[in-house]
Amino acid sequence: MISRAPIDLPVYTDEVVRGLTSRPKTLPCKLLYDDRGSALFEEITRLPEYYLTRTELEILQERAIEIVQAVGTPVSIVELGAGTASKTGTLLRALARRQMRLKYFPVDISPAALADAKKRIRGQCPNALVRPVVADFSDGFHFLREISGRKLVLYLGSSIGNFEWNDAVAMLSRVREQLMPGDALLLGTDMVKPADILVPAYDDAQGVTATFSKNILMRLNRELGADFDLDLFRHVAEWVPSRSRMEIFLESMRPQTVALRMAHLTIRFIAGERIHTENSHKYTLEMIERMLCVSGFRLEKTWFDKREWFGLNLARA
Repeated sequence: MISRAPIDLPVYTDEVVRGLTSRPKTLPCKLLYDDRGSALFEEITRLPEYYLTRTELEILQERAIEIVQAVGTPVSIVELGAGTASKTGTLLRALARRQMRLKYFPVDISPAALADAKKRIRGQCPNALVRPVVADFSDGFHFLREISGRKLVLYLGSSIGNFEWNDAVAMLSRVREQLMPGDALLLGTDMVKPADILVPAYDDAQGVTATFSKNILMRLNRELGADFDLDLFRHVAEWVPSRSRMEIFLESMRPQTVALRMAHLTIRFIAGERIHTENSHKYTLEMIERMLCVSGFRLEKTWFDKREWFGLNLARA
């Protein structure tokens, strides 16, 4: 029997308990992004196998002026899941040439990433007013209402792909509820492509992605008094065409028992048993248009890279 968790336990404790006692076992992907996880992910974005960041940046560099013209000015920029804002400066510089005052609101769960974002954007766009927002999207998007004037909401990096279809629609719908007619969304989406391109992007030769994946166990060791032996789990990344997504797991390499002392919980694993940690959905243009439409947006234009591996989709509320 599971004892009730003390009040001072992390707010995600119940999610972890439910996930690790379910079949199959799961952990919420948001737990990957503590300060260390966010830093590891930034390292992943620079790996040769991880095409997503540089491909999206390529689109922004080549089409920033065109994107800004299509959005219309003046606007305030709100970036959901901004991380360190490594790609955003290109778009902000294009906006700064068209409006007198530029307001940028990076939103992320990691204060350390936001501090880096603020420093980066101030260096790239000295005249930009940067106002970081620490937020967990599960708490909603009420902060959008507090930002006056027309808004362009950025959700880049194909982060929407981490959500199941219904959850993605629900998330975008909650964003739409906080926007006014005429506000815009620029949504990054990774497109369907062959497995020999997709799989290495989520299981690189240097093992950085595996370290990132296992960081979730390190976090539970630190914050919930767990005793996961990271060497007894391996990172697994698989392309599942029927679900149009990459699926990410941590697989137990032998039978073992793990204690989460602060949650008064013991978990048993058999050899080969997996913890599902993350999905990354890949899209066709038809899927994107349908997802936006049912969320209350109208797709106006999509910009692709030369290989059409990645898309930036401008949608209007």
